[in-house]
Amino acid sequence: MAEATESTGRTPSSHTYLSTRGGDYGLSFETVVLKGLAQDGGLFLPEVVPTADVWQSWKDLPYAELAHKILSLYISTDEIPSADLKDIIDRSYATFRAQEVTPLVHLKENLYLLELFHGPSYSFKDCALQFLGNLFEYFLVRKNEGKEGKDRHHLTVVGATSGDTGSAAIYGLRGKRDVSVFILHPKGRISPIQEKQMTTVLDDNVHNIAVTGTFDDCQDIVKAMFADPDANAALKLGAVNSINFARILAQIVYYFHSYFALTKASQSFNVGDKVRMVVPTGNFGDILAGYFARRMGLPIEKLVIATNENDILDRFWKTGRYEKKPVHGPGTENGLAVDGAKADPSGVRETLSPAMDILVSSNFERLLWFLAYEFAATTGMDDEWTKKQAGQEVEVWLNDLKKKGGFGPVYKDVLDSARRTFESERVTDAQTLETVKKFYKEVGYVLDPHTAVGVAAAERSISRTGPEVPHISLSTAHPAKFAGAVTEALKDVEGFDFEKSVLPEEFVELSKKETRLLESENSWLAVRELVKKQIAQDLGL
Repeated sequence: MAEATESTGRTPSSHTYLSTRGGDYGLSFETVVLKGLAQDGGLFLPEVVPTADVWQSWKDLPYAELAHKILSLYISTDEIPSADLKDIIDRSYATFRAQEVTPLVHLKENLYLLELFHGPSYSFKDCALQFLGNLFEYFLVRKNEGKEGKDRHHLTVVGATSGDTGSAAIYGLRGKRDVSVFILHPKGRISPIQEKQMTTVLDDNVHNIAVTGTFDDCQDIVKAMFADPDANAALKLGAVNSINFARILAQIVYYFHSYFALTKASQSFNVGDKVRMVVPTGNFGDILAGYFARRMGLPIEKLVIATNENDILDRFWKTGRYEKKPVHGPGTENGLAVDGAKADPSGVRETLSPAMDILVSSNFERLLWFLAYEFAATTGMDDEWTKKQAGQEVEVWLNDLKKKGGFGPVYKDVLDSARRTFESERVTDAQTLETVKKFYKEVGYVLDPHTAVGVAAAERSISRTGPEVPHISLSTAHPAKFAGAVTEALKDVEGFDFEKSVLPEEFVELSKKETRLLESENSWLAVRELVKKQIAQDLGL
């Protein structure tokens, strides 16, 4: 049990939140959800990660009931009464096409695939953003009770997307009162289906902005707006990207759910046995939820990070250095096409798995805080000092990242701690295509390119552990969202027909719908003014 800190007399709990940079403590869940980003630029974390003491007893619960058990550990009934939380959860997962919400599929031997794409946008992001949309609505209804006109609290949700967050956020927030949503995407750098999913939603409160630049540029614009006092005061900003901890929280659920599904799918796997989880990741949010599940008590032996050729995470686990650009020899200084180091001036390489084409992984800051906390705790000082020290260490690292383009190598003990929980793999485009083709020919399953990155990493992990350790690889998107990569991989396979084998009817209808799209230069000030102007129109000011 957490002890009261000497200076505040307050007892930290899993219902109260802090900033990774040390500037905020003791925040409510509602504050964390509506603010998204801390005032000091840090990300929110629970002050205590709860232990799920009776997690084994949850084995037979349906998805929504399991979610209620897990989320209740992080959300006080003083903030959201249990019955209200149950209603929010039930409504969030009633929109999914699969009864199990996230079905577990057996691929071969001891390799399983967790299908996370059965929500409205056909992406894993729905698992969190349906919930977050309903949370926003719940808090705003409560804030605005009895208020009219300008007295009502109007939330301006601003997010950046590399493809899937945008449509999932839009589907979670479309038509909701007192919320306007603005989604920034890199112009020409998402798949046609992803763009159509967003721009065909014509609800008055939904606005899409194509930014000339990369996803990292879009993400930097969002962070700059949250850090700007003028934007916050004028717009009351809210976050839908995985910087919003509510998204991480909702994603913890499917790690537990898939584990329990494996006990039913495999006669040799029992509650208490260890499993490896393999996660294709760019922004580190999805796999961070697995880290929380493991800390809560779920017996995950290792979390395997699967990156594409934008491999900042893989390089950290290999070297202890977190650097925006890899170090290349003289032959690649001018960005040789065969190397791809500078396919984009920022250092981002365009790949067949574009949702992972990210230079800096925002959620990695949250793991850094835990690593710094564990390192500081070895001094034997009290918890308050240890947390403060962790925040200071994270701030130094992130300042170096901003000013120098990277930091590290980190202390050996810090890297060893990261390696105890995680392993990492880098998968090239060629290996991605090979994996899509291999699994279609061997088992008749069509992988999307991001999922193929994960499955390729899972096969390497299995080669190290042997077949006795089961692996669950996360499938993050429906293959129809990435027609180009899937068609390229399977074009020579006799009998394969993309439209018949893969394409949902809903996607066919998208091409016939009207679209609406705004455009902006790569400038946070330009985007801020565009958003202000649109909000004035939305509110009739």
